[in-house]
Amino acid sequence: MSTVIKNISPLGFPWKTQDPFLFCAHHRDYYPAGNADLGVPEREKAGRNIGNDFTIKDGYRMYHGSNVPGFPYHPHRGFETITINKEGFVDHSDSLGGAGRFGAGDVQWMTAGKGILHSEMFPLLQEDKENTLEMFQVWLNLPRASKMVPPHFKMLWKENIPTINYRDSQDKITTVDLIAGEINQLRALDPTPDSWAAHEDNEVLVVTIKMEAGATYTLPKAKSSTTTRTLYYYRGTAIHIAGTAVYENHSIEVNAAVDLEITNSTSDSYILVLQGKPINEPVAQHGPFVMNTQQEIREAFADYQETQFGGWPWPQQEQVHDRTKGRFALHSDGREESFEQ
Repeated sequence: MSTVIKNISPLGFPWKTQDPFLFCAHHRDYYPAGNADLGVPEREKAGRNIGNDFTIKDGYRMYHGSNVPGFPYHPHRGFETITINKEGFVDHSDSLGGAGRFGAGDVQWMTAGKGILHSEMFPLLQEDKENTLEMFQVWLNLPRASKMVPPHFKMLWKENIPTINYRDSQDKITTVDLIAGEINQLRALDPTPDSWAAHEDNEVLVVTIKMEAGATYTLPKAKSSTTTRTLYYYRGTAIHIAGTAVYENHSIEVNAAVDLEITNSTSDSYILVLQGKPINEPVAQHGPFVMNTQQEIREAFADYQETQFGGWPWPQQEQVHDRTKGRFALHSDGREESFEQ
């Protein structure tokens, strides 16, 4: 390895992350045409472990869904979810009465804080053709001081997310969607206020990159030598970094304190970048709860058993919204944002 590249590893499911990140999963599923309930037709479910289907069959997984693919209601405490949607739709519902539907290019940033129940379902809105879904879910840790903040979510709509279209000397274009952080004095939208990413000194950077065949792009260095940076090269043929060829479906841990020149090869390449200053606190995790000690994990389970984090106000565990509903977000304070589908 060079002084630039620290480690190269094949991508698994989920993807390995570095502090301050806890988890990253990439979902790309080629769902069939949906039924009247926005779900998978019964004839398509044969041979699946319904309720716990994480094996790709016929191009898709059902995850924990029984009719609609996705993740029926489940609790979280002590961290944040960043859901980056690239294709298809995600329906959100939560125990605070919040709800939403977001689509390609949108990002949902949710602070679980002291505790929330939510569901993330993938409605199959098209009845006459395939429903493709592509999304990332990233878990960003919260420091001890913020683990018990009130839960809430924020939408970063695609119309507002800053995009860099860089044209290199060979007239090749690299497109960078800036979800969190700053690149060359261009700042992303503000994250949730209690996030580790809300403080510039923590240098949290979340971007997706699309490079044309033959393109070259330089990702500027971070300010701190302690900042971690991982590139997830999930689609393409090969890229070159510091004289090393890296092939698709690999993660690359790099030295964040140097400018990173990336040269693409013969086809379009797609990369997710996660960067941030480590929180450097003990991590105690059990399933959907991430705290600092095992005692706090036991308290999380006890609180959930007693309160259900507010209970479930929706009629279905696999809650989806009306087929005709556009992109929208309903917040617990009654505020609603909406877009045409």
